[in-house]
Amino acid sequence: MKRPLFHRRKFLTTSSSAAAALLLHRSAFAQPAPVPLHIDTAAAGHLISPDFIGLSYENMQLEDPSFFSPRNTGLIEQFKAISPRGVLRLGGNTSEFSWWQATPSQRPPERNLVLPNGSRPQSTLYAITPQTIRELNGFLKATGWTCIYGLNLGFGSPVTDIPEAQYVSATLGPRLQYFQIGNEVDQFIQYHLRDGETWTPDLYLQQWLTIAQAVQKSIPNARFGLPDVASEVDWLTRIAQLWPSVTDKPKVTTLSHHYYWSGPPSNPRATIPRLLQTDPAVARKAALARQASARLGTTFRMTEGNTVYRGGKSGLSDVFASALWAADYLLTLMQLGYSGVNLHGGSGHAQAVSVGGTFVGEAEMKDPNQPHPKPFYTPIANRGTLAGRGVNGKLSPDYLLEPTGYGMTFVSSFAGATMLPVNFDPGPINAVAYAARTPGHTLLLIILNKDQTQPLTIQLPPCTLHQVLTASSLTTQEAHLLQGPAASALVPIRNATALIPAATGATFLLT
Repeated sequence: MKRPLFHRRKFLTTSSSAAAALLLHRSAFAQPAPVPLHIDTAAAGHLISPDFIGLSYENMQLEDPSFFSPRNTGLIEQFKAISPRGVLRLGGNTSEFSWWQATPSQRPPERNLVLPNGSRPQSTLYAITPQTIRELNGFLKATGWTCIYGLNLGFGSPVTDIPEAQYVSATLGPRLQYFQIGNEVDQFIQYHLRDGETWTPDLYLQQWLTIAQAVQKSIPNARFGLPDVASEVDWLTRIAQLWPSVTDKPKVTTLSHHYYWSGPPSNPRATIPRLLQTDPAVARKAALARQASARLGTTFRMTEGNTVYRGGKSGLSDVFASALWAADYLLTLMQLGYSGVNLHGGSGHAQAVSVGGTFVGEAEMKDPNQPHPKPFYTPIANRGTLAGRGVNGKLSPDYLLEPTGYGMTFVSSFAGATMLPVNFDPGPINAVAYAARTPGHTLLLIILNKDQTQPLTIQLPPCTLHQVLTASSLTTQEAHLLQGPAASALVPIRNATALIPAATGATFLLT
């Protein structure tokens, strides 16, 4: 059954009184001359994958079979709210700490593990069991999502990884997109997973091939992604250079890398004004990824990232500014030709282990006991960590969308559409515009006014307002998606001119 392009969700409904309350906080005043905008409908750009939107979780989340489970209906609702089709990526630092426990009698292997912060934990190993994978399959069925599954490279081998891969492949079937072997492999020396200066893309590829070729032989229809680097995207270039000489090539579908805008949380340059500016590194990384993927005949994907690494920063990663950042970042990657993006999040325990045991951003808080999402940047939070905090838009008593999640939801209408060039110069106002044509030939336009103080008056083609992304301020720990009269009250359209308040996003349907 074909899904309608737009549909109302419970959490999008906001009363006129709520919109009026927002207007009290968001003054709007006319500008002397509206900014013109032109969409080149004849010059089609990149076709966006229908499952472009994705979330990234630590593999350690799989130690709890009840988390990714068809019975975890609250989490399922939130996944479906972000996108009716998406990709769940399971990996992260903890993908190197897992072991496959095929039977209850098996004992964990002996490993000398060191966490990313250099500490040596008493117990870091966790088991992934057949029950967990069966539950994961039910969760994916319920959400309509597929999965990228991380196998262990740090301590992995064909002997350890093949049985896990066989069970995952047989159980998930078409819901498994591909296997990722190793996480942030360019950081293996820093994470004490490899020694010395001999760890290079060349050696990585040799060790990756040892496992991938064995898995391919065991599972002929298996597919793979690589190298999933943290920041050294030039690794993709080197792998593309080496690939022609590889014999017995595994079926690689995707080249991948990560992106965190800034970090650590103590970095004084990690501020909201800088977050809302364009980061030239995004385009540079995209150019390298695009060139390498073209040589291999694959797609390229950003499989893990968010605002501030090491768990996010209070007052930046968990506030409305991050919603505008997420919307702009995803739209930028759509425009640059990525096949998808996975913003990182998850439960407090798994995420804390992945960054060394504690969220270092808590040290930056005035009161670390104040309820806050763990990690700060997670798109979906567990309501149990937010007791007493005023929140909006809940779908269930267990989970809620955080601002980053609202930013992802806001742009999900572009998934499956074709990007169109936009001629738009807002001058001194920090605003961006994106347009796309849906398979049903509807023209979509998103304007993000990221300016902290200045409203944007813009001249538009004939259109109707569909949706508004807003909040009372950039620093509030909430977000709103408005439709209908509430949206029109905030973003009025008169005589083909729209007024978009500061720090507001708007989606228009062109007629």
